[in-house]
Amino acid sequence: MILTVTLNASIDKRYVLEEFKVGEVNRLKECQYTPGGKGLNVSRVVRIAGGETTATGFVGGHAGRYIEEALENFGVSCAFCRVSEESRSCVNIWDEKNGIQTELLEPGVTVTAEEFDRFTEQYRHLAERADVVAVSGSVPRGLDGTAYQRLTAIAKEAGSKVILDTSGALLELGIEAKPSLIKPNIDEIRMLTGKDCGKMDDIIEAALKIRERGVENVAVSLGADGSLVVCGSGVYRATVPRLDTVNSVGCGDSMIAGFAMGLERGDSMEETLRRASAVSAAAALQEETGIFDPDDMEKIYGKVKIEKIRM
Repeated sequence: MILTVTLNASIDKRYVLEEFKVGEVNRLKECQYTPGGKGLNVSRVVRIAGGETTATGFVGGHAGRYIEEALENFGVSCAFCRVSEESRSCVNIWDEKNGIQTELLEPGVTVTAEEFDRFTEQYRHLAERADVVAVSGSVPRGLDGTAYQRLTAIAKEAGSKVILDTSGALLELGIEAKPSLIKPNIDEIRMLTGKDCGKMDDIIEAALKIRERGVENVAVSLGADGSLVVCGSGVYRATVPRLDTVNSVGCGDSMIAGFAMGLERGDSMEETLRRASAVSAAAALQEETGIFDPDDMEKIYGKVKIEKIRM
């Protein structure tokens, strides 16, 4: 089972309009509502791929009930910790004319130390049943940078593999607990290592430095240039075919789902990276965040180029 952790869950609202005009009344062509937060996107992708997943984190109010109901309708098991405040909403505005996305993210609920302690006790039992735990995204107000370090350590003590997908202090402190995999982008690699990372060799050396700190697998996002993974069996580079994408939001979460399923099955890193890259690319073809068409994924899978660039 893959357990996903979304401490700052939301209702994601995607607004599509012909042209977004600042300071004017904008009438929408369409709108979509989905349970949001990086970990919830991971859970939905795992379910589409036929995997078993449980989602945990904090939810509250009417919005929280909607998040739980929508996930359960999707086949995701829910084990959230409820708080009194209302769960947040996050808005993604798609400007068709200019091809620009604008995101508006509410801060979310405030979690007390007592509520986090209550959550961690529940989380400890969930982690004992999980093969892989994916800890993703931001944290609510009231929690500091050590939150994910603590959750990573608990999951590892329970015998689970841990994927940590976050940024800033949460990532910097979280890797001290030695997660099984992280997926930083170039800016985050620079933050973690202080290296410029202007060349591929520099990126690889920076990722190797992070591995020396106990992170087993370092997957680096290269944007349109694909990704690479530095792991025990070498350094792998993935290149995906150019596609006419319609929604890039959540593609990184889809890749995390692919990594989680690969770790759960014990696949080789080459196979894991190929499938994670194909799932991510397929997700970019869907207007709704956090889903993909398995037929698209299979078509893309054979076109993903995996190259072992260093032993």
